[in-house]
Amino acid sequence: MSAFATATGIGSWPGVSARDAAEVVVGELHRLPHLVELPGRGVGADLIGRAGALLVDIALDTVPRGYRIAAGRSAATRRAVSLLDEDVDALEEAWEKAGLRGDDRVVKVQAPGPITLAAHLELGGGHRAITDAGAVRDLAASLAEGVAVHRAQLERRLQTTVVVQFDEPTLPAALAGRLSGVSSLNPVHPVDEAVVTGLLDECAATVGGEVAVHCCAADVPWTVLQRSTIAAVMVDVRTLSPADLDGVGEFLESGRTVMLGAVPALAPAPPPAVEEVAAVVASVTDRLGFPRSVLRERVGVTPSCGLAGATVAWARRAVETAQKVADGLAEDPDSA
Repeated sequence: MSAFATATGIGSWPGVSARDAAEVVVGELHRLPHLVELPGRGVGADLIGRAGALLVDIALDTVPRGYRIAAGRSAATRRAVSLLDEDVDALEEAWEKAGLRGDDRVVKVQAPGPITLAAHLELGGGHRAITDAGAVRDLAASLAEGVAVHRAQLERRLQTTVVVQFDEPTLPAALAGRLSGVSSLNPVHPVDEAVVTGLLDECAATVGGEVAVHCCAADVPWTVLQRSTIAAVMVDVRTLSPADLDGVGEFLESGRTVMLGAVPALAPAPPPAVEEVAAVVASVTDRLGFPRSVLRERVGVTPSCGLAGATVAWARRAVETAQKVADGLAEDPDSA
């Protein structure tokens, strides 16, 4: 069974304490805890900034709109490395404290996907890196190599299996040509689907192990993802249209995993009961005509997106709810 057929968090977490976050994630997610991201700490801690700690032979620096590719090792890159080290140390400490060395649970790490990374990094002249095919290839190769090293190091430290999630929230916009250029005279042309599939496959092959793509935006590119070799897709159930359901069905039929973001990322009033969330998850596969056993074998449960905007209390409850839903579906999928 896929490591992703359970509950986990998307990655981002509220607050600035890596130690507190790691203890909650390790304590609540008993099959697929994850290395947290704490964007509240600022530069180098957000989705794109974290890439500064992962890229090999490519450095990042800050600009008013975010980050750019830098000529040398910048303060932003050094800060990203320091923050990632802090997060890994906190996870290892929580792991040891819980007595999990040698445990069979899997750990997940996250990184920006190659398209989202290239879309949000600037070149020296201010243009998006995604406008330069050579830059896109170089970034993807550097990212994949760095994530592979990161994954291997974490496996050695925790003595357990580590899987990888590439975050691609910008992928639909990049494919549709909806990204803005530096001016109306410099449009950002749509990215070719074959290029995207190739980059995702290259990243997955270099990283090794099971690899998922997370996209909580609308218009998930199911055709592209279906053609790729990735093991799992993570989506927000609130964005699923009838066309998306067809994509979910085809992906599941290929023997791979879909993780459904069914727990709200921000605390609703009143908060949903475990049974309500389980019913939402089951309704997706029921509408597609799958047997309920697929919920145990190839469906995972997550918050709808990252939890950085939530309160710490809700973040804890969100992953706890996701885990209870996944546990209940694994024990008795017909109960939902």
